[in-house]
Amino acid sequence: MDSVAFDLITLLQYLLPGFLAAWVFYGFTSFKLPSQFERVVQALIFTLIIQPGVFLIESISYVFGEFMVLGTWNQQVEIAVSVVLAVILGGIFAYFSNNDKFHELVRKIGVSKETSYPSEWFGEFSKRISYVVLHLDGERRIYGWPIEWPSRSDEGHFSLLHAAWLDGNEETPLSGVEAILIPASSVTMVEFMKKIEEDVDG
Repeated sequence: MDSVAFDLITLLQYLLPGFLAAWVFYGFTSFKLPSQFERVVQALIFTLIIQPGVFLIESISYVFGEFMVLGTWNQQVEIAVSVVLAVILGGIFAYFSNNDKFHELVRKIGVSKETSYPSEWFGEFSKRISYVVLHLDGERRIYGWPIEWPSRSDEGHFSLLHAAWLDGNEETPLSGVEAILIPASSVTMVEFMKKIEEDVDG
């Protein structure tokens, strides 16, 4: 029994950097947390990337250690290095997932047509900075500048500045209102308005 517990603790210590990298990734992106099994698989994948990095840094440290005293490489140092690498790795994956740069390159070379974004909804709001018209239940429409918006179309709220109700071609500004929250579940369609210079060019 003690042997099984020890093996379990050793396994968790081995996977800990991978779990940390995954935690950083999901903390800085809008992807939904996967199931526990998928999280363990992801931790294994991150760990398989981190461990060669730890080995490389250890090898480099021994090389530099022949010319200057850097200290002793022990288990505590190895854990610290793996933690730092896990945070960096999770941050790198989050960065490329939030700006679509990696998948943009992949699309150019024809390997995939996918994006890095968790959904089309998230991708459109990431790419476009403009006034929006929200079509609400009951055929109502509201116009405004979004300062916050939900990552998913079925939960969260829009926060609009300079909001105005639209009735045909007429605008009715919300006087005395600094910002208004609109639940995403009430939004049936979103229009992204053209910028003024785009209208002039078009």
